[in-house]
Amino acid sequence: MATVRVVHRQPALWRQCHRTAAIAICHLHTSSNSRASSSKEHYKVLVLGGGSGGITMSARMKRKLGAENVAIVEPSEMHYYQPIWTLVGAGAKGVASSGRPTASVVPSGVKWVRSRVQEIDPDTNTVRTGNGMEISYQYLIVALGLQLHYEKIKGLPEIEDWVKFKIGSNYSVQTVEKTWSALQNFKEGNAVFSFPNTPVKCAGAPQKIMYLTDAYLRKTGKRAKANVVYNTSLPVLFGVKKYADALWEIVKSRDIQVNLRQNLIEVRADKQEAVFENLDNPGETKVFEYEMLHVTPPMGPNPVVKGSLLADEAGWLDVNKETLQHNKYPNVFGIGDCTNLPTSKTAAAVAAQSSILDRTISKVLKNEKPDSKYDGYTSCPLVTNYNTVILAEFDYSGQPLETFPIDQSKERWTMYHMKADVMPHLYWHGLLKGFWGGPGPYRKIMHLGMK
Repeated sequence: MATVRVVHRQPALWRQCHRTAAIAICHLHTSSNSRASSSKEHYKVLVLGGGSGGITMSARMKRKLGAENVAIVEPSEMHYYQPIWTLVGAGAKGVASSGRPTASVVPSGVKWVRSRVQEIDPDTNTVRTGNGMEISYQYLIVALGLQLHYEKIKGLPEIEDWVKFKIGSNYSVQTVEKTWSALQNFKEGNAVFSFPNTPVKCAGAPQKIMYLTDAYLRKTGKRAKANVVYNTSLPVLFGVKKYADALWEIVKSRDIQVNLRQNLIEVRADKQEAVFENLDNPGETKVFEYEMLHVTPPMGPNPVVKGSLLADEAGWLDVNKETLQHNKYPNVFGIGDCTNLPTSKTAAAVAAQSSILDRTISKVLKNEKPDSKYDGYTSCPLVTNYNTVILAEFDYSGQPLETFPIDQSKERWTMYHMKADVMPHLYWHGLLKGFWGGPGPYRKIMHLGMK
């Protein structure tokens, strides 16, 4: 079968808004400089992507096989802890706290190929990078994340104009501070929040900023002149009924307007209007004037994965949902947002998947059948105020899979503290070091507290 070569043709502006990690030179690990001439290298394990899944698995593979046998391909300059962007957009955290140079998170001794992935050929066990390198592998771990598609929203202005047009988005480092700007500059009118008609990462994030906006407007005395409007393409407020029921009570008590099956298709920035299509009656649209607009962009599979033999029909990495091993190529594995795993795409899911994938690869290395099974565990700390969180945890079937012996559908300040202060520390010093993972990160916290 012929290998499909993927060529990126998106505008440079939008290319900046995809998942980022880091480029820097560090004496603690080796890196390859960009070079035009073609060169060939081979590694026992090659990891594609330097986000949470890629860095975590690089650390685990280093410990298992030795640093000299592992390489990671990642072009970006900074690695970001994206879950904190909800609080950055609401002014509760600074954006600088969310990022660190990749040089500080790539495991020492692991070869860092500072380039983008251009082509994957699983039939020949090779990867070609944007700087002309051809890398062969014995085992491949794909952790390339997903793609943001702001450009698919008609009329959405260039990012540098968002402050003027009172638009923000908590989904990229270039746009998250513009959310805070729009919130601070709000005077009166509609604060509108969207949820696209595509798979998304952190499906709770679009409504987290809605609750925080409501709280901020109340705190600053502006809520009486504001309408908070959440337009979601989904037929439900949240996918798990236990937590959805609790959230419906919150939106009713705070006089928040929720419109289901509404998809943002156009922004008329000069008029401060957002156009939504009724997904239950295609072609029918409704125009909302806004004083503040939070955009959750359409999202899709990574284009390199989509253009390779590793993709399913929709373009996502095709892996076994229990073992994370590729369904066609047994020496290929996947983790995180790039996969077709039917669970919510979150950092908590990556933490749970990492330990399963580690055990799967251990079995494969021994020519044994993988026996560990990922149950779809994922978590969404639903921030409902500047000091409260509903901690949603659930599995593939949408059944609650909770950590604590309390009703986690209740708003709690303890869960907010965990979201805002505890989990970032554990991310940088635990998960990315390959020491954090398992059934669920919150369960690990409880176990540690009981020792």
